[in-house]
Amino acid sequence: MLRAAVEQIEARGVSAVRIADVASALSVSNALVLYHFSTKEKLVAAAFTYAAEGDLAQLRKLLGRRTSAVRRLRAAVRWYAPTGQAKGWKLWIEGWAASLREPALREVARDLDQRWKAALAEVIAEGAEAGEFQCEDPVSAAWRLTALLDGLAVQMTSYAGSLSRAAMLEWTDDALARELGVERDVLAAAGR
Repeated sequence: MLRAAVEQIEARGVSAVRIADVASALSVSNALVLYHFSTKEKLVAAAFTYAAEGDLAQLRKLLGRRTSAVRRLRAAVRWYAPTGQAKGWKLWIEGWAASLREPALREVARDLDQRWKAALAEVIAEGAEAGEFQCEDPVSAAWRLTALLDGLAVQMTSYAGSLSRAAMLEWTDDALARELGVERDVLAAAGR
């Protein structure tokens, strides 16, 4: 049910999606969907959580590899980047917009966003402690990196083709190198 809700939100947008759309996609009654989620708002919040948890699981997988922190961070940032393999950008953007008016969704989005930043900050701190790079404030570095990626995602998703994939990845590597206090060639070597 949640997968169908995610698909319908991505296709129609949060404001336009209806319980009936999700029910129709599953060939079930509206009542069945309402039985599990008493309101559209609860269905949307649960669908957003479902999709975001999948993204967070992938992030944890990338950050949990047994390799250098630089390599893990570059892999995670490139995966998260709008031209990477993360599929949830349209949903995230819809969720951010809807959370301006929906307190339940705002809480879900805030929690998931904080967990994302915390995972990045943890690996940045680990790399700094191991002497791989210099970063005095891993939490702020994680916030700046995700802010850049989120902004690029809005641009790339809303205005497809406005920036080349190569340029976006170059900016992403530039930002990561600055935050870690390393040269770009260190990142390039980490990508091999």
